[in-house]
Amino acid sequence: MPFEIPTDLHPDLVPYAWLVGQWQGSGHGDYPSIETFSFGQEVAFAHDGRPFLHYFSRTWLVDAEGNTLRPAALETGFLRPRPAAECELVLAHPTGFAEVWYGSVDGPKIELTTDVIARTQSAKEVTAGRRLYGLVDGDLLWAYDMAAEGHPLQSHLWGRLVRQ
Repeated sequence: MPFEIPTDLHPDLVPYAWLVGQWQGSGHGDYPSIETFSFGQEVAFAHDGRPFLHYFSRTWLVDAEGNTLRPAALETGFLRPRPAAECELVLAHPTGFAEVWYGSVDGPKIELTTDVIARTQSAKEVTAGRRLYGLVDGDLLWAYDMAAEGHPLQSHLWGRLVRQ
């Protein structure tokens, strides 16, 4: 599905214009310390003319038929372009941790890794992450690898979202 570059998009965000908008779809999760699960997801990448994108994601667990079971993860933050196709992502989660990510954009693909993960006393221990976002056949595909609770960095979440 083609997209239009908003006329009021900050020039620094043009390489990220393919992200702008509302997305909805589904995904799956797996990790050694939990049971495999499926989820629905809504994501928004919004701008207000300044040189950053506001990111918001909410998910909900679904059963095998796609029926909603209960709310799941929330995260919000800011994607900030940097010179030489580099970028920063700052995220906060209601489960008690915040992250700083660094990465790069290459056409319709963004790769990011964590630099800092700060957590409250009650949050689970997450020590590293890697994210990949890509535009494939007009859909937003993404994957998240995580190191947490003594486990090494490995696949945790992945999804496919359709532009709304």
